[in-house]
Amino acid sequence: MKSTFLFLLIFVFGFSQSQIENIVEPEKIENSIQKKHLNQILFLDKVVSIDNLQESDFLKTMTFQEDKDFDVRIFLDNSLVNYLHQLDNSLTVDELLKKGNYQFNFYVDGKLIYTENLNSGAGKMEDKKVKTNFRIPFLNTKNEDSWGRYLWMRFFFANSGMDALDVGNHTLKIEIKPYLKTSTLKVGNVIASGEIQLIVPKKNVPEEQIAIQKIKPNSGWKVSDEKINQEKIRLLNQKIAENRFREITGIVVIKNEKLLLEEYFNGYGRDSLNDTRSVGKSFSSALMGIAIKDGHIKSENQTLKDFYDLKQFKNYSSKKDSVTLKSLLTMSSAFDGNDEDYNSAGNEENMYPTDNWVKFTLDLPMTENKIGKIWHYFTAGVVVTGDILDKSVPNGLKDYADKKLFQPLGITNYKWQFTPQNKPSLAGGLKMRALDFAKFGQLYKNNGTWNGKKVLDKNWIQKTFTNYFADNKESEGYGYLFWRKVYKVGNKNFESYQSSGNGGNKIIIIKEIPLVIVITAKAYNRPYAHSQVDKIVQEYLLPAVLKE
Repeated sequence: MKSTFLFLLIFVFGFSQSQIENIVEPEKIENSIQKKHLNQILFLDKVVSIDNLQESDFLKTMTFQEDKDFDVRIFLDNSLVNYLHQLDNSLTVDELLKKGNYQFNFYVDGKLIYTENLNSGAGKMEDKKVKTNFRIPFLNTKNEDSWGRYLWMRFFFANSGMDALDVGNHTLKIEIKPYLKTSTLKVGNVIASGEIQLIVPKKNVPEEQIAIQKIKPNSGWKVSDEKINQEKIRLLNQKIAENRFREITGIVVIKNEKLLLEEYFNGYGRDSLNDTRSVGKSFSSALMGIAIKDGHIKSENQTLKDFYDLKQFKNYSSKKDSVTLKSLLTMSSAFDGNDEDYNSAGNEENMYPTDNWVKFTLDLPMTENKIGKIWHYFTAGVVVTGDILDKSVPNGLKDYADKKLFQPLGITNYKWQFTPQNKPSLAGGLKMRALDFAKFGQLYKNNGTWNGKKVLDKNWIQKTFTNYFADNKESEGYGYLFWRKVYKVGNKNFESYQSSGNGGNKIIIIKEIPLVIVITAKAYNRPYAHSQVDKIVQEYLLPAVLKE
């Protein structure tokens, strides 16, 4: 027997019987606080259960401090799935929840700063069917893990929230709408909103943390005497000291092959070895180029069948035989591997627990994608390039890399991570000093020469710094295990190719000007890790170097 609620829907909206099957009756709204504040977002500076909430807990004004609790309560008059049903009444409950969620809009002082369509996987499925109220911990002194915490990080650190909420008094307003992404994006009306006055205090930072750090002797680089916009660097140092740019550990700028800027933070120094994660993938690209130059590998167009008996692995198909080294270097091999898709069989998180990463990769099935055409970030494929190098070069990859790359660059202090077979892992994790990572970047800027010696072929660098996926709207481009990124300063664009690793680690080679930038950081798995580094480069370092 249908409830009164459902019959009212039939009467008011004229839904058919089949459409009614897709409607879920939400929980009864019995809490007096919720009844009073339907369709509102309310702010708190402490964690309070809904049963213990009192009117006095809700704040109109608060002093914003990042080390204090900042909670919000959302009171709705229906459950999410029913809001989504109003956007498309042809979909089942499960289909609605797979394709939709809440959209959050953050306004500061009346200006829209950030909009996010919350990932459909955020929140519990059952709650989204029936719940009409929920709590979001934006900041939590107990480091509570939730999608709300990461939503706040994306707004505040990655999308200009911290700039909008600078020192002073501000109005923060949040609006929530339902959204549904099918063939098009459908967004409903506002279902909850609220605002609070935030007082953002000034942080007292000692002058020594703001001052530009003097370059000490014995860096291994000639020191530049070129001028730099010091005020830009001081402002950058202040934001790092205020923890508004987070977990940055080092910044090195090389201009015209000379050391222009060398700064360290958060307990790191010149001799610190930085775990740069996937920055190490670019070293696979370099070593492949060196091995081809030396004749140990014929070319990047060689295929997997030249190195493995692929019929010995699971899911064999003739398509596997045709996978080229180039397709592994450009992450377009058509293996069923995508690190950005948790449901992908070849996701790197599925690889690490296994006892043989190469076997894991070669056991994977192939997709219907054409080899070399569709890009997916695929760490396991880079592991295979390392294994191919290890079996192709004299005395193995570790010895070869030392003799052919690190020794010529004068790099002696570094640490590999290793695969279960005790081979250097080109998946990432190569630890090195920031100044030595800069040498690697400068090698590319020098078209493959170092101190007059040819280490890497110029043509290989040209191939490496080619965007093979110009039609991919989700990325600015990708070469041979290097990312393409364009920075804009004023009305000028500056194209770069860069090594990039989890945490915000970068080796950036600017193509138009003689500039190499290294940034090391340890904001691992933080949603703002890369965006804050891009902001540092675009809004501080490039303008400082260009004196704009």
